[in-house]
Amino acid sequence: MNKYPSRQTPLTPRLTRGFTLVELLVVLAILGLLAGLVGPQVMKFLGSSKSKTAKLQIEDLAAALDLYRLEIGRYPTEAEGLRALVEKPGNVPNWNGPYLKKKEVPKDPWGFDYYYLFPGQHGAFDIWSLGADNREGGEGENADVTSWD
Repeated sequence: MNKYPSRQTPLTPRLTRGFTLVELLVVLAILGLLAGLVGPQVMKFLGSSKSKTAKLQIEDLAAALDLYRLEIGRYPTEAEGLRALVEKPGNVPNWNGPYLKKKEVPKDPWGFDYYYLFPGQHGAFDIWSLGADNREGGEGENADVTSWD
C-alpha cells in the first residue's frame, strides 16, 4: 500500500459561483450614492485648504518684507515689487537677500501672482490674492485673500 495519498481529481466538477447582475448593480448604486455624498464635502475642504495656503504664503511674504525693511530702511517700492525679496533692485545698499527660502516669489495656490501695494491702504503695505477666479470679490474659493484681514 502506498503511504502517500493519490492526487486524483474528483469525479464531480466544482461549482463556481460568480456575482449576479443584480448584486453588481446594488454595489454600483451604493458606490454612486457614496460618491455623490462624499465628493462635494471633499471638494469644499480642498477649496478652503487653498485659501489657507494663500493666507500662510501672504504671512511669509509679509515677514520677508519686514526683514527687508530692517536691512534696507524701507519697504520695496511698488515698481520694485515683491521681486525685490529675491533679486537686488538697482543700487540698494545693505541688500542681503534673497529674503525668501526658495529664492523665488511664490504664486498663489491658483497659479496667479500676488498683488503688492506700497504704501498700503490698510497698513504699511498690502499683499493680496484675488482667489480662484482672479477677480475682485467673490465667495468661497473665489474670495480674495488679503494681508489685512
